Amino acid sequence: MPVSRKVKEDMLDHAAVGMESLHSKPRSEGIVSSVRGSVVDIQFDVHLPAIYSVLHAGKDDSIVIEVQSQRDARHVRGIALTPTQGLARGMAVKNTGGPLKAPVGKAILSRMFDVFGNAIDHDRQPDDVQWRSVHRAPPPLARRSTKSEIFETGIKVIDVLTPLERGGKTGLFGGAGVGKTVLLTEMIHNMIGHQEGVSIFCGIGERSREGEELYREMKAAGVLPNMVMVFGQMNEPPGSRFRVGHVALTMAEYFRDDEHRDVLLLMDNIFRFIQAGMEISGLMGQMPSRLGYQPTMGSELSGLEERIANTDTGAITSIQAVYVPADDFTDPAAVHTFSHLSASIVLSRKRASEGLFPAIDPLQSASKMAAPGIVGERHYRLAQEIRHTLAQYAELKDIIAMLGLEQLSPEDRKVVARARRLERFLTQPFFTTEQFTGMQGKLVTLDDALNGCERILRDEFKDYPEKSLYMIGKIDEAKKET
Repeated sequence: MPVSRKVKEDMLDHAAVGMESLHSKPRSEGIVSSVRGSVVDIQFDVHLPAIYSVLHAGKDDSIVIEVQSQRDARHVRGIALTPTQGLARGMAVKNTGGPLKAPVGKAILSRMFDVFGNAIDHDRQPDDVQWRSVHRAPPPLARRSTKSEIFETGIKVIDVLTPLERGGKTGLFGGAGVGKTVLLTEMIHNMIGHQEGVSIFCGIGERSREGEELYREMKAAGVLPNMVMVFGQMNEPPGSRFRVGHVALTMAEYFRDDEHRDVLLLMDNIFRFIQAGMEISGLMGQMPSRLGYQPTMGSELSGLEERIANTDTGAITSIQAVYVPADDFTDPAAVHTFSHLSASIVLSRKRASEGLFPAIDPLQSASKMAAPGIVGERHYRLAQEIRHTLAQYAELKDIIAMLGLEQLSPEDRKVVARARRLERFLTQPFFTTEQFTGMQGKLVTLDDALNGCERILRDEFKDYPEKSLYMIGKIDEAKKET
């Protein structure tokens, strides 16, 4: 369809105005040259912004862009951290001259923020805060603590078989719907109530429903005064989801280095961080690596994980939920995450279907802390004996399925009885699920958990029905159940 002469003249006039305005802009301003989804190319006349600089565009500077690459002497390519509706070629772009910043200070406690440090809990913006860059180097090796300490959670199966490290990183691995978020919220409840530290919850690409529920539950439990929440929701652009983890870490580093307090950093879900990086990599035109992941996945994950450390002033202990695609633990995202962890807790769909909650697979889960020099000789010996008993039971399951329990030798039958009672004793009612189950939550000390396991292994409870050990706290509660 031919274009009329008048339309052509208008188009040429518009282009001329755009070029004229480009040359008349001050050095800190540029012009949008192309918009493709979240990818924005900007032309600067003289001064190119540095990598990771934040740029503002649109009405009221509402569109935020982070510079990812300098394409040539006059163009940069950035990723928008906000939706790009309304952004058009020829629009002015302001260079802030600095990177993305996060608010830090005592005033952020009990509040909920987005990736830009804006309060999203229907309360006013906190006043007495400092703003720090989210791009920070990990603490040097000279400042890191070399002492290994156990971090008690009050959850029997974790404290006995996969003890967590103070200042370490723990992964909760599992597919969809096996209980990662429930386990995380239970740990927040247990740890804030019994440890003098700060908890920071970082929701990376999670549902807004989960954020609202968590805020309400933490407020009801009275633990909000020592907690900060940061969310980059599922519906937000990949740039926002990719940076929200760095924002949470910057807040955690303030409490560790300036306030000298221990910090519990909970991330849900670290796979969404990798996924956001994969989206950005594809948008930026990088060649994909194995299974479509970004070629820079290893370095991006390391840049985040290495900042989580135990120093001479305090510790950041991190517990990270890790979604495992299709329950495949050989997936590159799961493999790369495993390499950073001091403990890995694997959640099993089979155990969840049997009603054994928390649905932790004791044979697949592991911890570097489970060594006699760290946990002590008795704890190590008991943990090994429990694993051995459960492994024997796993081997005997096929024989039981084909021939029946009666065909086993008397010794094997004893092993099965011990293993089934151990499995049930290692279940536990949670405080965060009281409203759903009607069972009162239980917090069990490590000594009580070890004592219970030892007594089951000595056959002290062989005459008690298995159900008397299910969903109890201390072992003595089994006697009340009968």
